[in-house]
Amino acid sequence: MGNEVFLKLTGIRKSFGGVHALKGVDLEVRKGEIHCLAGENGCGKSTLIKAISGVHSVDSGRIEIDGNQVEKLKPIDAIQMGIQVIYQDFAVFPNLTVAENIALNGEVLRGKKTVNWKQVKKTAKEAMALVGANLDPDMRLEMLPVAGKQMVAICRAIINDCKLLILDEPTTALTDKEVQKLWKVIRGLKEHGIAIVIVNHKLDEIYAIADHLTILRNGSFVSTGKIAEYDEERFTRDMTGHDVDHAKYRPVLSKEEVFRVEHLSLKGRFEDVSFSMNKGDVLGITGLLGSGRGEIGEALFGITPPESGKIFLNGNEIKVNSVNDAIQNRIGYVSEDRLTEGLFINKSIQDNMMAASIQRYFHGIKLDTSEMSRATASLIEKLGVVAPGGDVPVRTLSGGNAQKVVIAKWLNTNPRLFILNGPTVGVDIGAKAEIHSILRELAKEGIGIIVISDDMRELLQNCNKIIVMRNGRIGEVTDNNAERIEL
Repeated sequence: MGNEVFLKLTGIRKSFGGVHALKGVDLEVRKGEIHCLAGENGCGKSTLIKAISGVHSVDSGRIEIDGNQVEKLKPIDAIQMGIQVIYQDFAVFPNLTVAENIALNGEVLRGKKTVNWKQVKKTAKEAMALVGANLDPDMRLEMLPVAGKQMVAICRAIINDCKLLILDEPTTALTDKEVQKLWKVIRGLKEHGIAIVIVNHKLDEIYAIADHLTILRNGSFVSTGKIAEYDEERFTRDMTGHDVDHAKYRPVLSKEEVFRVEHLSLKGRFEDVSFSMNKGDVLGITGLLGSGRGEIGEALFGITPPESGKIFLNGNEIKVNSVNDAIQNRIGYVSEDRLTEGLFINKSIQDNMMAASIQRYFHGIKLDTSEMSRATASLIEKLGVVAPGGDVPVRTLSGGNAQKVVIAKWLNTNPRLFILNGPTVGVDIGAKAEIHSILRELAKEGIGIIVISDDMRELLQNCNKIIVMRNGRIGEVTDNNAERIEL
């Protein structure tokens, strides 16, 4: 089963105007195989998926599905040939029930004029049983968590005679526990002979689930092979086009204190938290969800101020009772949800970069826009933001470049302390390495850097001190000599 090719693409090309999105891409996916498609943001993954599912017609190249060459593939053709795509938004109906979301599509595809509601519920239950999803068929979808909605989308796909299931970044909004459940479902589908394509750029997840890997870069095919043929060095080199430094961060030791908290507490969130940082330190804070790790960052930035304890910045005690207090004391904060809390996505790069420091550019009542433009250009260059200019809307940027804009916004305030919650969530491997490099350089300059994350690989590589939170208290502090930390 695993050797029989279901999908074969040869020399696929696709352009939009003068932009070459795909430049002769090859891909082979076999029945009963889990095949990961990887590449940095903008490499052509999404365009390729839409070509496979008939959303985009290709300019040239050959598409073979189940041994047959296909000309002018349309979405309905792809579905009838067994190709199902689950995008990040799942394309579900929040006002319909679980059963309706799973089964009604099939009723429409089969041309049914009336709906047998008893059969709809029966079909939904059978689909859920196949993947081990324990959901109430009568529950409206808007009541379900992200993982539940994803299971509904998978159930809907497999009841429509799915032969190839494509999942686009399926773990973005899932917890570790939910990811493991998803992998169990995917492996079960593989056992039923379904070909699986997972779009992903997280190396640890790819190793956990993939049989085969194909990497794209800048619209071009780079490499393909069994997952065992890829070590971390080859993976990052093929993804980015250059070697990425995986060396641990080891700062020059300093006795110059940058930041200190003593016995910080906030009822119901965290209790008796004390730590200090010297020049050059990058401090990591981790722990399970609900451990208090994120709440500490929010307290230090004044979002939910601490009820007791002391905060010292560059040797002086400060009070942080509000976000305005934090900003006045030159504390910067990057939220985990950059799209809704860190950026004005419809505004320009310049508007976003200047947002936290706009007062600096007022001379009397006049705003010095030329000075703002110069500052924006300087920040774009310093952080390596890939964009035509500062007037481009942030919504047009990749995840990594958008995150650099958030970082630039706070850098322009000349921060003395910089707190980052999940600084590289949803960011590809190349941009992740660039962001890590930026944070290391800031720490060397004497800015206090706190990284809050559940990504242990990220913390072990970039933090020379790590605090592990457990049930609102500091459970462990390490100087990062260990390779593994138990949460």
